[in-house]
Amino acid sequence: MTFDRRRGRSFRSVYRIPYEGVPAETPSKETVGSKAHNLMIMAQQDLPVPPAFVFGVDLCRAFLDAGDAAFDGLDERLTKELDWLGALLRRRFGDARKPLLVSVRSGGAVSMPGMMETVLNVGLTAQAVRGLIRLTGNPRLAYDCRRRLIQQFAEVVHGADARIFEKLLTDKLRAERLDDAGRLGSETMAEIADASLAAFENVVQLPFPEDPLEQLRATIRAVLASWSSERAVAYRRANGIDDHAGTAVIVQAMVFGNSGALSGSGVGFTRSPVDGSDALYIDYLPNAQGEDVVAGRRSALGTLELETRAPAAFLQLQSCKSILERAFADMQDFEFTIEDGRLYFLQCRSGKRTPLAALRIACDLVAAGLIEPATGLSQLDGVDLNSVGAETLVVDDSSVLVARGVSASAGVVSGVAVFDPTRLSQIAARGAPMILFREFAETADYQALRQVAGLVTAQGARTSHAAVVARQLGKVCIVGCRDLEIDASGRGGRIGGHALQEGDLLSIDGGGASIYRGALPVRKERPESLVAMVDSWRA
Repeated sequence: MTFDRRRGRSFRSVYRIPYEGVPAETPSKETVGSKAHNLMIMAQQDLPVPPAFVFGVDLCRAFLDAGDAAFDGLDERLTKELDWLGALLRRRFGDARKPLLVSVRSGGAVSMPGMMETVLNVGLTAQAVRGLIRLTGNPRLAYDCRRRLIQQFAEVVHGADARIFEKLLTDKLRAERLDDAGRLGSETMAEIADASLAAFENVVQLPFPEDPLEQLRATIRAVLASWSSERAVAYRRANGIDDHAGTAVIVQAMVFGNSGALSGSGVGFTRSPVDGSDALYIDYLPNAQGEDVVAGRRSALGTLELETRAPAAFLQLQSCKSILERAFADMQDFEFTIEDGRLYFLQCRSGKRTPLAALRIACDLVAAGLIEPATGLSQLDGVDLNSVGAETLVVDDSSVLVARGVSASAGVVSGVAVFDPTRLSQIAARGAPMILFREFAETADYQALRQVAGLVTAQGARTSHAAVVARQLGKVCIVGCRDLEIDASGRGGRIGGHALQEGDLLSIDGGGASIYRGALPVRKERPESLVAMVDSWRA
């Protein structure tokens, strides 16, 4: 199978990512976006990537200029590309017997973690649900994908509140006294799917579309529109990204991390983004789809659990670690799915990291011969080597530890507790650093994250989009603090059995994932040998 470029009308170019890889000359990131560009390189390296077709960024630019007029001829092109994709997999889009399902993802030239939209399981009509059950023998999978699609379609295409649909799931979990959606049976999932459909029609005031092409067309439009969302615009302005660069749209064959005990989804780094240590750094959820991890609404399992639950996939990940770093000459952040024990990569990008991690990673990559010293120096652009160091709190017998969580970004900070992002500006006037406490953080909290010195969440994974953004912003971050309870008032809560009010002074140690009462002194250790190595590159 060869790399294929075609010409359309208003959308101009479509690119394909087949199983067998692509030629050495791939389209630039400015043409197909960073995500698709990297997927093409991964396919070239014989890494397992589900096949996809990609609309280049010119479709987004045309949409920004002309609105829906940019879609002239889109249905015809979609039909052709879906036929190609279906032929590879011996399935047909929306088919009643062997349905092909796809995800629709964004991908600009510069990575913007979690700022734009993704929709999974597109094409799962009521008719295709029956086909997926026949194809897989797994009714739970089919109904779980159906309720997920309905929720995401409502949320992304129509702007509905996700909590309406999340409540349908949590109510069932509570009724069955379970704490993991992966343990709900097929009959219960069918009930949730039916309830989600009724909720959709009630909230959106429209019937859910049962035409698969209509689903795909609407999700493509919503992904393009998300380029202009408030959080995406704010992120671009804060990071100097051109508003007119646009995003590509990737339509990719679905792989199912929610198909049973031998399946799952996760996010990983080839090295620790917290301290730079040379080991896989993974968040994993069994029997789950990728959005469960990155959305930050669920607490994930770690590297050891993945190795225990899916040993073959873990060994394959270990072998792919060096391939990724050689191909991209940097530490990589990647998303993966395991379907019935088989590993697939869904994306990779250079990982966001703390300054200390950046220093250690650059030194290790140069020492290993993976990059030249000049490249190492470029990877340290913007890092103040005079201030880099490992900070810890000075703890003694009088220190009061109130809770622990999971480390998502290192560093220490003392500050006042805040629970409601809308009150940050008012509390900031008092002059003290602020620590934001949330049930879970989302990328919609981006502006709030820029204002605070630290973030603590009751739920969420250390590789969620919000945690990645916090790390990029240099904020101390602890996730998965199960002892944290937040009041509905947004003015307080409880943590580790201690009452907690807005304005209370606390100290958090991101590396140790610890939270203490009051303001504790700080100890800093400077990595002199690593700094000396970088200085030698300049000699």
